[in-house]
Amino acid sequence: MTVTLIWIVVALVAIGLYLSWTAGRLDRLHARIDASRAALDAQLLRRASVTQELATSGVLDPAASIVLYEAAHAARQAEEEQREVAESELSAALRAVFGEVAQVEAVREVPGGEEAAGELAQAVRRVPMARRFHNDSVRAARALRRHRTVRWCHLAGHAPFPLAFEMDDEAPVALADRPGT
Repeated sequence: MTVTLIWIVVALVAIGLYLSWTAGRLDRLHARIDASRAALDAQLLRRASVTQELATSGVLDPAASIVLYEAAHAARQAEEEQREVAESELSAALRAVFGEVAQVEAVREVPGGEEAAGELAQAVRRVPMARRFHNDSVRAARALRRHRTVRWCHLAGHAPFPLAFEMDDEAPVALADRPGT
């Protein structure tokens, strides 16, 4: 009888340790999602800010300036539900304006244009990396949350189901392929 009781206690302790470890892992994944989302938001804000700064600097023609400014402004002011669409529209506007190398070279030729083009190229390049990192974190948390043990024991608590950030983040060819930027 005592041996059976000892084995039951050992089994309960092992199950408790496993559940505690899994809950801790899930908590760390949720913290990683929060951190990666903050990094993604920072990169999206930086891209919109650099775009607005370039649009108001006077180095672009008026039509391109208006297109970029409105798209960047919409991306910065978008509500959470519309954020993916607004950011995709900013990507499309950047591709439309900087689709050709000649436009980027024209920006680089004006005073201060070299720095502005370089900063925009960096901002445009960092957004897809931040988005991929965030979506990878979401994918890992979703995979763990789908396990029966996590669902049955409610190890996720009241944390919302993590959502990926899906947007068009294709960079303009003229900005993406610049060596040294």
